[in-house]
Amino acid sequence: MDLKDLLAITGKPGLYKTVGQNKSSLIVESLTDGKKTPVYSANKISALEDISVYTYEEDIPLKKVFTLIAEKENGGKAITAKASSEELKSYMREVLPDFDQERVYTSDLKKIFNWYNNLHEHGLIILGAEVASEEVSPEEEE
Repeated sequence: MDLKDLLAITGKPGLYKTVGQNKSSLIVESLTDGKKTPVYSANKISALEDISVYTYEEDIPLKKVFTLIAEKENGGKAITAKASSEELKSYMREVLPDFDQERVYTSDLKKIFNWYNNLHEHGLIILGAEVASEEVSPEEEE
């Protein structure tokens, strides 16, 4: 799972992929509808690879959280972001038991699960075990 070129843009729904840039803007493509649009420096842009989740010990990168969710769901979809606050927190405790419940708000959990499900729909969530087993399979056949 590569989050390198994936972005969240404040005020715009969904996730975006970087496709280019010019002198005054970054050109992004929506994962939802595929439309390309310029994003200017006035917009708050967050790269998914730079986002992490607070725990009581250390901050865990979002990529690791997505991997934990994928392992819990065997590569399937996560809980819907429309679930109740308690359901979201309970689900997150199953995925990441030591997440800091005082600093990780329900709105953050909704974004995490919404982003995960969005990436899942576009085939961008891949379990590490699946990749490892694919690499081993050709050798076993010989």
